[in-house]
Amino acid sequence: MSIGKPLRYGKLTWEWKKGIRSYLHPLLFALLYRVLGFLHLDTPWFMRKAPRVLQSVFASFADLYLYKLSRLIYDARVARWTLFCQLVNWFMFYCITRTLVNSLETVLTVVGLFYWSSFASSSKKHPSGSRKLALFIASLACAIRPTCAITWLYVGFVDLWQAKNRLKLIFLEVIPIGLSVLGLTSILDWWMYGSMVFVPLNFLKFNFFSAGGDYYGTHPWHWYFSQGYSVMLFTFLPFSLIGIFRSKDWRISGLIAWVLGVYSILGHKEFRFVLPVLPLSLMFSGYSLAELSDSDSKRKNTKASSRRPSRAQVAILFLVATNVPMALYMSLVHQRGSEDAIYFLSKEASDGKVKSVLFLMPCHSTPYYSSLHSNLPMRILDCSPSDNKGYLDESDRFMSNPVGFVSTMLENSSLPSHLVLFESEEKHLRDLLVSHSYKEVKRFFHAHFKVDRDLQASVVIYTST
Repeated sequence: MSIGKPLRYGKLTWEWKKGIRSYLHPLLFALLYRVLGFLHLDTPWFMRKAPRVLQSVFASFADLYLYKLSRLIYDARVARWTLFCQLVNWFMFYCITRTLVNSLETVLTVVGLFYWSSFASSSKKHPSGSRKLALFIASLACAIRPTCAITWLYVGFVDLWQAKNRLKLIFLEVIPIGLSVLGLTSILDWWMYGSMVFVPLNFLKFNFFSAGGDYYGTHPWHWYFSQGYSVMLFTFLPFSLIGIFRSKDWRISGLIAWVLGVYSILGHKEFRFVLPVLPLSLMFSGYSLAELSDSDSKRKNTKASSRRPSRAQVAILFLVATNVPMALYMSLVHQRGSEDAIYFLSKEASDGKVKSVLFLMPCHSTPYYSSLHSNLPMRILDCSPSDNKGYLDESDRFMSNPVGFVSTMLENSSLPSHLVLFESEEKHLRDLLVSHSYKEVKRFFHAHFKVDRDLQASVVIYTST
């Protein structure tokens, strides 16, 4: 939806029709678009870059508060190494600055854990109201992403078990603050949806009670432990494991195991779902590296050891050499064709060369109206979930029979001025498109290797002649 212009246009995906998404998170970017519109900066370039800059600002708070949390739990030495791990880890670099709701959830989780832990600390440097602030931040995180409650249920029950004033904590802090945030966000959602939609309940019903997420694929129960989370940690994994056993901080390591375990119960799994506990694992990596550095300092007395790099220096070189290239490749090269294509169409649209666009690719493969920033008829293949077993949505039908699907579509609807598709399907459709007076105008590199489908080496744009 274009917020910076009086004329509203765009597309609401099925999540909003089912009422499983809160408007609280998109509201942040809607306000940003309003500001850009007020300053007359709502050009396609600014509309693409500004949300990323805003999310990067949010991400910087995660870095800061992870440092503060590490210093609070351990010391400044561990905090410095933890910050190093946070900045170098490839997946954190790749994901935390994206405008995903999980990215903001991660930021709020780290900030909330710091204030919660600061209250539990005996240090007088922290205000007594930290727990209330932590509860407010936790409630906010659960409001934008209800599954964040998995994290805070563990934190709450562990401390509740040890608390002396349990009733006061529950009835004077947890319930009032939680209900206040829930009430305000519900009012916002009711206003935006135009009806009484209770998002947390709809979210739980779809994802937990009916396993609606399974429609988009499932993984074995052990996937997070054997593949997903291990890939996210990458070469930090051994350092994190060593840090867990050396620190003996079973409370935080238990939180990580709890979150991974609960998410493992669900059939549909994604890397980003467990992003909020990745900083905690990197904190254990920081602990391990801090101990390694201290051990090196004690060995500096011998001349022989001073002539060769210390173990900490070797570890730094190893982590940087394995993570930085990975981060840059995944962020700047891998699957970039979908963005390059929409940027090209945006420029063409501003020059009046685009009348309508049809995306013949799996749904949501490219950015959409927010990046094109032009009020043009566009269509993506529908992939809304269905309760009917064996149901094939448009995206599935297209992927199983590209020629038959497109032939029917071109015969029964008006022809768009531009078509966008992956090379893997374009090779099957080339003759059909040429027969309908389409020609290739641009081809963008997309990927060197396949992920979950056939190799989508490039994104191709065809235009009607």
